[in-house]
Amino acid sequence: MSEPQAGELSVKRAPAISWSAVDGREAELVLRCASGDEVACAALVSEHQRMVFQLGLHLLGDQDEALDLSQEVFLRVFRTIGRFRGQSALRTWIYRIAINQARNRQRWWKRRHRSEQVSLDEHVQNHGDLPSTDAGSPEMALGQKEVAARIWHALDRLPFDQRTAIILREIDGLSYEEIAFSLDVAIGTVKSRLTRAREALRAQLREASRP
Repeated sequence: MSEPQAGELSVKRAPAISWSAVDGREAELVLRCASGDEVACAALVSEHQRMVFQLGLHLLGDQDEALDLSQEVFLRVFRTIGRFRGQSALRTWIYRIAINQARNRQRWWKRRHRSEQVSLDEHVQNHGDLPSTDAGSPEMALGQKEVAARIWHALDRLPFDQRTAIILREIDGLSYEEIAFSLDVAIGTVKSRLTRAREALRAQLREASRP
């Protein structure tokens, strides 16, 4: 069977091999999507679109860019889902596609907006607040907002691969194994990137806190 052309949905079914990382429901969903089942495709998007959008927002820092990225990701998912073999959970496979698309998009984004300066308030508006407990008083809420803004500002200054690793680990809660698959690197590389990212963040936050 010939490979699908750009813009076409692959209809090649995965062979009967091990789907060790995919439960029965997901395996069925993948096969239905690969066969062009529109209901299944809509269900897949519904289940994963928030995850993809939030990841795009965290990596790119712009809501419009995150929306565009989401569309690109799901187009890519449906063009290549016939090649999915259960080598990871479906969610992790989609993470991998989203990260690759975000990496390409952020290169263009940085070139276009290299000279723009963004305020701390704009960082929080673009990225959203970091996960936190109940802020309590208005003063505490304001303090948390300022901390979140400084953290996002520091994250934006990290190299893309370090920023991605720490977002996947600390915000999205992925395991080392899931991050390694999503980034297509060894687990040791994930750990070293996380170490360097944390060290860089601590240094930047110390510098930002100086009077």
